[in-house]
Amino acid sequence: MSSDDERSADPGDEAPEQLALIRETVRQAKVPRAKPRTWRGAALAKELPVARVLVNKGVLHLDQYFDYAVPEELDAEARPGVRVRVRFGAGGRNVRGGRREGGGLIDGFLVERRAESDYPGALAALAYVVSPEPVLGPELLALSRAVADRYAGSLADVLQLAVPPRNGRAESRPSPEPLPPPPAPPAGSWERYAQGPAFLRALAEGGAPRAVWTALPGPHWPEEIARAMAATLASGRGALVVVPDGRAAARVDAALTGLLGPGRHALLTADSGPEKRYREWLAVRRGSVRAVVGTRAAMFAPVADLGLVAVWDDGDASHSDDNAPFPHVREVLELRAAHGRCAFLLGGTNCTVEAAQLVESGWALPLRADREQLRIAAPLVRTVDDGELARDGAARAARLPSLAWQTVRDGLRRGPVLVQVPRRGYAPRLACERCREPARCRHCAGPLQAPDQRDLDCAWCGRPETAWHCAACGSSRLRARVVGARRTAEELGRAFPAVPVRTSGRDHILDSVPNTPALVVSTPGAEPPAEGGYAAALLLDGWAMVGRPDLRAGEEALRRWTAAAALVRGQPEGGTVVVVAEPTLRPVQALVRWDPVGHARRELAERAELGFPPVSRMASVTGTPEALAAFLAAAALPPEAEVLGPVPVPVTGPGRPRRPGDSPAGESWERALLRVPPGSGAALAAALKAAQAARMSRGSAEQVRIRVDPPDIG
Repeated sequence: MSSDDERSADPGDEAPEQLALIRETVRQAKVPRAKPRTWRGAALAKELPVARVLVNKGVLHLDQYFDYAVPEELDAEARPGVRVRVRFGAGGRNVRGGRREGGGLIDGFLVERRAESDYPGALAALAYVVSPEPVLGPELLALSRAVADRYAGSLADVLQLAVPPRNGRAESRPSPEPLPPPPAPPAGSWERYAQGPAFLRALAEGGAPRAVWTALPGPHWPEEIARAMAATLASGRGALVVVPDGRAAARVDAALTGLLGPGRHALLTADSGPEKRYREWLAVRRGSVRAVVGTRAAMFAPVADLGLVAVWDDGDASHSDDNAPFPHVREVLELRAAHGRCAFLLGGTNCTVEAAQLVESGWALPLRADREQLRIAAPLVRTVDDGELARDGAARAARLPSLAWQTVRDGLRRGPVLVQVPRRGYAPRLACERCREPARCRHCAGPLQAPDQRDLDCAWCGRPETAWHCAACGSSRLRARVVGARRTAEELGRAFPAVPVRTSGRDHILDSVPNTPALVVSTPGAEPPAEGGYAAALLLDGWAMVGRPDLRAGEEALRRWTAAAALVRGQPEGGTVVVVAEPTLRPVQALVRWDPVGHARRELAERAELGFPPVSRMASVTGTPEALAAFLAAAALPPEAEVLGPVPVPVTGPGRPRRPGDSPAGESWERALLRVPPGSGAALAAALKAAQAARMSRGSAEQVRIRVDPPDIG
């Protein structure tokens, strides 16, 4: 019998010895496991004991990295890219045992592990690692920094948009194994474009072509996007496509699934819900899926080995984010294409001025069909002056001109008819009464307005105008543009009592309509596609579209019209579109000829002559008069910067919904526009960011809002 056996045989000695072992185990366990509050007394990691962390503070004067000590117990989990929690705001005085303590817990991202810190003082320790899942890679970090610098924002704000909120259940599930690259697809309907097959071949062979694609009207564009993505996947690279809304994403999703089958791409939209969306995002981050279709937030999707970035309908307002620093999908994808050396595709049935500038500068090449293909795909477009309503004795029940009424009646014999009605609340702007040329300021070419119905002044620089005359025809008489939509679904229902009337708008948007006779009344952007296409379409109240107080009014009207007309059958199938607007207007003429590229080129030439965006770079700064004046006085703007304004911002009434950039309810704010020539945009953004950071570091209580490249400048 051993001595150990002898001791265990004595029941009187067993209990004290077991208690002693338990006490010793507890004492040993407490030594290295210090409290996560400070990890006081805990040993640091033996290798790379310093973690560089980006804290989740969106203020500009804290837009930098902070160093933290890495406890030994967090060494394995504290990898670059993971989410962490750290103590922040303790100051340099609260130091115990060489470790900074105190401060509030805040989220952050671990960016880098280092052997030593540049900070000479004591470091606080990482509180804990939220999740060992690395969600912030080097490419996404570099892209987010570039976006923050371009829009005068903070990196933390950009990462709030780029990295979705964590979902533990989605994170705990493994992602599927990646599938092998598919074969290169046939050209399909890309054959209708002269350079279409060559573009697909370049993608399949690993090339990086850049194209501005003016898509033919009709239902084929989702399939054409899917084929471009499939060609990129065939080269072993990833593809990313961003569309304006969930309905468009669903169409591309269905086309890609039909072409390649399930499991090859992720769908990132807000409609998916937080858990499913995060699970799809993780599959992309882990490399399980190499193709992404999504809405605005998907522009930051961390696709591995990105070979193609594409955006559909870049003129849609949904592509401009409503959260600081307000990035635009087109600009972000341009940065990704330039930094990642991947292919770029900007597509739509219309052509924006920014797209025309990409072609004019040589950064991208045009991808268009010839006129013969266009005549097959596009409907017949006819015009009628809105003023003929007062003179036309026919169809008074529907309040439609004779041509429009006849088009509806003939179209209903063959299928559904689309009626586009502008949204309520479109505000007028002033124009020449004789030739209807927009009235602009002689100093800065901004739009003129008459807030009190008598005195004219500029909406940009605020200068009064006492002797205006039209630069085009010399007339000195002004008129206000037509406002709002007068035609309603009820009026059309009374005019066509035997036909069902369906509505699609902000409150309820239809996904699609069957190929049966019906009147579909829709607001711009909410038009549902029809099975087999619409037999006809009416575009009502064109004055309300063209006459909005916006630099992009004509461009936006043409974009809305072409988007609706593209849902109509081609002219060989009898498709007809009637636009109720002044036939001599440039957007109307461009629609009749179906020439959005020519319209965009002329707009670009005019804006270059007048110094308008996108030829120039602009930023808007809004705030109370005192705060705005102090900001402009302190900002070290580039010497070539031009300050327009300030002018008052419309006061938001109590109880009314606030749009991004609106002043707080009841407060009187002002806005100044800052304009710089080409090549000075980065300097302007840096100056605005530095001035805002200086204000915040001084603890200024008055808010000043900055927006680079504002979508609405009047």
